[in-house]
Parts: sequence; structure tokens; C-alpha cells
Amino acid sequence: MTPTTSTPTTASVTATSPARRGLRDFYEDPSVPVASGTPRSLRQARLLAAALGPATAGARTVLDIGCGDGTAAATAAPLLAGHRLVGVDWSQDALRRAHARLPYAIRGELTDGGLPFADAAADAVLFSEVIEHLVDPDGALDEIRRVLRPGGHLMLSTPNLAAWYNRALLLAGVQPVFSEVSLRAIHGRPGREVVGHLRLYTARALREFVTAAGFEVVRLSGAPFHGVPRPLRPLDRLACAAPAFSSILLLHARRT
Repeated sequence: MTPTTSTPTTASVTATSPARRGLRDFYEDPSVPVASGTPRSLRQARLLAAALGPATAGARTVLDIGCGDGTAAATAAPLLAGHRLVGVDWSQDALRRAHARLPYAIRGELTDGGLPFADAAADAVLFSEVIEHLVDPDGALDEIRRVLRPGGHLMLSTPNLAAWYNRALLLAGVQPVFSEVSLRAIHGRPGREVVGHLRLYTARALREFVTAAGFEVVRLSGAPFHGVPRPLRPLDRLACAAPAFSSILLLHARRT
């Protein structure tokens, strides 16, 4: 793992756009959630551990890009014992919290060579519930592809626009869960928590998008959503068997 000499800056935003300054301020707000549910983190970590194999065959470098407060990486760490796990985020507040859980937490951004690593420096990237927050997801995958070695693993997770309950909500004329029309409040859908989702994917759209960015999709699976009401959680777990209907999409791809 060889850092570049470039100095990472904040976010994939520009200093000249008031709207984008608003996004930066939103994500630097300590009250904005920066962690997601443990079931998704564990499923993703098991997939990555199986792909990398034990560290006895050689320690691998894993970047958790958009690590937030480090919860997901800390959950994955026992399954990735012996491998090098590095958290990367551009939010200074999130990084302060991540330092309490991770040995390495580094500031970086996802556009224009903003990740402070050399080309092909990483063996795997965890990209957990980040892509739905990005203004420029194309640039983000380009940058991830740059730092991954050929054949390196991308473990991406994101909410599913076509989750089983969202299909029913749309039929009823209700805004789907995970989608947001404002950074100030929730309008037209269940829930109270604003988390800044800008883009949402179906299983088909995610496959096509990642493939077009220069990756080969190895597997697409599903995970439950911790925010589903308790009486509906058995149904949510059952939906994971059909990723197109699951709450969360887990995608394993390899850099071509």
C-alpha cells in the first residue's frame, strides 16, 4: 500500500457551488447517521473474507471507502484478521469517530485522483452504503478502479429502490423508502431520518452501472434493512433470497 503525495480534499464537491457547499455541510453535521445495520456489514464481510482467503496466504490491503464512524469496518475486522484494513472518509467528524475503532483512518475523496493511494495499491474495496450519497458516482467508480489491482475485489452495498415494500408503496402513490426529496425533512414517505440519498439503484441498474465502469460482477445478493418494523422483519429476511426484491443490494465485482 503506497500513499501518493497528493493531499486529499473534502468530498466530490466544488468550492464555488452553493448547493454543493450545502451537501458538504450536511455530511459534516454530527447528527447525520454515518453507520448502517450490522446484518449487512456481516454478510458483506463474509463475502469478502471468502474472496480474499486467509491472511496466511499473504496479507491483503482492504480499503473501506466511506468508512463513516468505522462501525462497518470494525464489524468486518474479525473476519479479515491478518489483512490490512484502512478506513477512508472525507468527513472530519466521521474520521474522528472512526479512529476509535480502526488503526488507520485517512481522509480522501472519490474524484480526480483524490484517494491518497497509488494505482493498483489495494486488493479490495469495501464501498458500503456510499454510492447513493454521491453527486458523481461515475467518477467514484473510476477512482476505485484506479486504486484496485487488476482482479481486485469491489464489495458494494446500497439500498434497493425496488425493495419489496417500495413496490407496494409506489402502487399506492407513496414515495419509496430510501428516497428523499429534501435535505431538511422527510416528505411523502414513511420514516423520519434524513440521510442524504441522491441516487438509488435497482438490481438491474446496479449490475449494468458497475459493468460499464470496468468491473465484472461476480455475485449479487441481498441483505435485510435494520429500519424495517419488527413484525415485518421475517418477511424482509425472506426477501433476501431474491436480491431484486431485497432491502439492500450486496454486489461483489472484480476489476477487469
